Amino acid sequence: MSTCKHIDKICCAALIFSMILAVLVIGMGASGIMEVSAKIGYESRLFDTARVHTVAIEMEDWEGFITTCTSEEYSLCSVVIDDETYKNVGIRAKGNTSLTQVERYGNDRYSFKIEFDHYESGKNYYGLDKLSLNNIIQDNTYMKDYLTYQMMRKAGADAPLCSYVNITVNGEDWGLYLAVECVEEAFLERNYGKNYGNLYKPDSMDMGGGRGHGKEFDRQDAGSGLPDGGRPPMPGGEKPQRPEDDDFIDDSPQLRKDGSMPGGGRPGGGGKGMGMGSSDVALVYTDDEYDSYKNIFENAKTAVTNADKDRLISSLKQLNEGVNIGEVVNVEEVIRYFVVHNFVCNFDSYTGSMIHNYYLYEKDGQLSMIPWDYNLAFGGFQGTDDAASLVNFPIDSPVFGDTTQSRPMISWIFNSREYTQLYHESFAEFIAMYFDSGYFAEMIDDVKDMIAPYVEKDVTRFCTYEEFLKGVDTLKEFCLLRAESIEGQLSGEIPSTSQGQAQDNTSLIDASDIDISAMGGMEMGKGVSFSSKSIDKGNGTLYNENVSFNTCVAKHRI
Repeated sequence: MSTCKHIDKICCAALIFSMILAVLVIGMGASGIMEVSAKIGYESRLFDTARVHTVAIEMEDWEGFITTCTSEEYSLCSVVIDDETYKNVGIRAKGNTSLTQVERYGNDRYSFKIEFDHYESGKNYYGLDKLSLNNIIQDNTYMKDYLTYQMMRKAGADAPLCSYVNITVNGEDWGLYLAVECVEEAFLERNYGKNYGNLYKPDSMDMGGGRGHGKEFDRQDAGSGLPDGGRPPMPGGEKPQRPEDDDFIDDSPQLRKDGSMPGGGRPGGGGKGMGMGSSDVALVYTDDEYDSYKNIFENAKTAVTNADKDRLISSLKQLNEGVNIGEVVNVEEVIRYFVVHNFVCNFDSYTGSMIHNYYLYEKDGQLSMIPWDYNLAFGGFQGTDDAASLVNFPIDSPVFGDTTQSRPMISWIFNSREYTQLYHESFAEFIAMYFDSGYFAEMIDDVKDMIAPYVEKDVTRFCTYEEFLKGVDTLKEFCLLRAESIEGQLSGEIPSTSQGQAQDNTSLIDASDIDISAMGGMEMGKGVSFSSKSIDKGNGTLYNENVSFNTCVAKHRI
């Protein structure tokens, strides 16, 4: 009897303790003390990467919709995702250069955005508000975006979910696309919880695509200013100060007398200074005026107040001054981002001449980067078709066509021995985990086997099936050699700066067997080749029943 009483007391005490603990946990979450990413339903459904999913688009006037795609206006449709029907959703074409390229190529294979709640408030796909369907243009491998996002997530960086989807339109095959989680409200909740911060997509380029990817939640269309060309001023008009121990610091790749890059190749366009971007998109502090950062604030993806603007400007000022970086930068998150970003050699980005294709996340004055748009990674952007310069691209001089100091969001890494060491350690961990372990080789082979049957029957693809096979094999070899070069750079066997490689290139990894154009990309001045007869209509436009550009640009749909 006494024993039973003791047991009852113990049970009651345990129950009371559990209730108190539950209240504390709920309170911590509500107060923001405990902030964790949320598990959302769509993550394990559409974005299960173990299989190719199906997306069936049903629309009464599809041909009419296609003719108006460049206007980027939403139209009514129904979508069936893996046999689940969602009626009355919005669809529009999306993209920047890709939008006009598709029209110019005479191909209807646009990228699309699905907005589930465009016509019916609150409608979503297991918590997902908007979905991007990428047409995989300029990518013979079908994997550049997919692989980069998977690398980012594997390295621990916050990145969009993605998976392959086979699309049909009104019951007819349309093609294999990449479904990508839009970096908007659902993404923010999944990664940062409901108490998330502010999101921006800095961009000064008006390239014909208008709104670009991941447009605002509920705000006016973002404006875009013209590129201003010159190098932006630093705080106080002074040049950035290097630390005294700067023997390990170097600027971005320098040109040789013949105009080539270390290891061969040519620099990208954009001129000097900020290239084709503006100082604000480079995250350079100029002054405290809101208008000085219009390419950031006019591209805000969350509702921002003047207090939010003041806080961001203050963070940019401290970032540029290089004081107490940990207060204004999520150090580990940003380093993880740049480890992968610098591995994949994407110069259509923050570290390239265009200075765009990234999201800036700010919470309580602390900044981090979110990746976006890597279809021109692995050397696909204009600049160089020489594999050696890309495989050996220096990890400590990562800005292409400009100085590292012109990009304050990355220069802080190389202005401190401590942060440079952390960057190198993170790079070494990534290479060991992703490549030395054999994970990458097995993964890319599995993905190739999974999507190959869909690529082969893809009626709107931008390249031939044979070019796809060659592109994937080239991508695999490129990545393995890139990993080998970076291991050498980390060990000191290969120079890790552009200046070092210019002085001594004898230890660079030989990549002479790699044809960068096989992976697809911009034309890189090499022209085009055709796999079948073409008809010149007299206006410079070639119409072809089975056209293959060797840089993955067009195949006319019949």
